[in-house]
Amino acid sequence: MKAPRQSDVARLAGVSQSAVSRVVSGEVDRIPVETRDRILAAVKELGYVPNAAARNLRNKRNRLLGVHTFEAVFPHAREDFYFEFLLGIEERAEEIGYDLVLFTSTGTSDGRRRIYRDGTNRLNLADGTVLLGAATDREELARLWHDGYLFVHIGRREVPGAEIPCIVPDYVTAADRIVASLAERGHRHLAYLHSGIDQEAYADRRTGYRAAVERLGLHDRSPGLRGEPGLTEEWLDELASGPETAVVAENIGLAEHLRSGLAARGLSIPEDVSVAVLEGSGDEPGHRWDCLVIPRKEIGRIAIDALVARVENPDEEPVSQLVACDLVAGETVADPRPKE
Repeated sequence: MKAPRQSDVARLAGVSQSAVSRVVSGEVDRIPVETRDRILAAVKELGYVPNAAARNLRNKRNRLLGVHTFEAVFPHAREDFYFEFLLGIEERAEEIGYDLVLFTSTGTSDGRRRIYRDGTNRLNLADGTVLLGAATDREELARLWHDGYLFVHIGRREVPGAEIPCIVPDYVTAADRIVASLAERGHRHLAYLHSGIDQEAYADRRTGYRAAVERLGLHDRSPGLRGEPGLTEEWLDELASGPETAVVAENIGLAEHLRSGLAARGLSIPEDVSVAVLEGSGDEPGHRWDCLVIPRKEIGRIAIDALVARVENPDEEPVSQLVACDLVAGETVADPRPKE
């Protein structure tokens, strides 16, 4: 049987988890007597015992911030996707006088990194932690939130029953802007290339694209808009002969596949079909794609500021922040050329 947690006390007492945290820590000045009594009654009924070691660490504050990833993402080269995030985290922490600790051990046979081991939150060594990585363990996020541990997550994560504080690249607006820029150049018939990746970041891109197509009265008959992933030979034939003059791809791999398929049919980018990518750096070899670029270093810095704001004022409500993405002009978008 699992030991009761603060979230269990909060649920039974009908109060917020932060209120429970203040009462069990002895900070009752701003807690109504009736609320305090309900919390204490719930504590007694459940047999809840506060984690004194973790509470003492947080109260003392040792100016130590954690960085935890849910898979092995620490980079070996500047080209690594996570390098700029970590660089921004390191630079900002150093500027404001905090040290960093990297949590890297796994403890599982599948190599995925866990926060809790033998019921203990390993992150308690730090005053608070920045979390990142694609393979997020949502159960552990929920447990962290309910336990009242201070953290921020880079990238939007939806967890039932919890309000996860996230620093979020604004993919919705960026995708909308890409579509609008194509429409401004005269493109009316578009196609969408769907990666098949089921994550919030890609859902946001799709939301922004679809909203812009509808708002601007554009046309898209592509399988990707219907949620079908990949790029088939049949659809390449349709593109080559159809009315589409621009394609929006979710990643560079799909864009390269499209480029090869069009070349095999005697067509080229951007002379015959313009292509914009919803993820990239703008300087990939072979093509300088018109693309969305995530301001990774800036996001790392913002994550540290958001975390420290809560470390220095634990009663402050956690909030998520949107960060605008950049649109980089490349060599893959041109004015539409009428198809014969």
